[in-house]
Parts: sequence; C-alpha cells; structure tokens
Amino acid sequence: MNSLRNKVQLIGNLGNDPEIITLENGTKLAKFSIATNESYKNAKGERVTDTQWHNIVAWGKLAEITEDFLSKGKEVMIEGKLTSRSYETNEGEKRYTTEIKCNELLMLGK
Repeated sequence: MNSLRNKVQLIGNLGNDPEIITLENGTKLAKFSIATNESYKNAKGERVTDTQWHNIVAWGKLAEITEDFLSKGKEVMIEGKLTSRSYETNEGEKRYTTEIKCNELLMLGK
C-alpha cells in the first residue's frame, strides 16, 4: 500500500514551452504546466468544460527529455508526487506553491 501514498497521475497538454534551468553542478530542472479538462452537463443540459492547471517539476534525465521533446500543446502523461514549498519574493513576501514532482513521463499523441 505504500506505493499508493502521495501518487499523482495526470494526462494533459502543456500550456507553454518548458522552462529549463541548469544548476551550477550541471543538473537540469524543467518547470512546466499542464492542463487537464473535464466535461460535464450542467443543470440546463449544456456541456461545460472545466480546465485545471497543474505545475510540474522534473529533474535530471527527465528534465533533459523534457527539454529535447516537449513543447507547448504536446499531450503527456505524468506520474509523480504532490509537493508543497514556500519561497520569498524579491519584495520579501512569503509565497506558497504546490507542484507535482515528476517521476515518470510518457509522451502521447503524434
């Protein structure tokens, strides 16, 4: 059962080209967001599409694959875990963010 704890699986499309950061030690970090869509009918019988955006981070080899093969609009399947962190802006404000740390990546579509 431990393999089911904090596990996220999403299929969606990239909203923008990935942001690639190379750290001083040569390790690569990729940041990107994907959109997932869910359709349903409202009380009036009209079809409604709900879009959710998810922030994804990928490290190392997955970041290199992301850099080489992913771009805006590409469909991907992401498997990872939900992580939260805080950071301080240049103005000294504390901000919080939730991201999905990608452990596996599958490119879908053409």
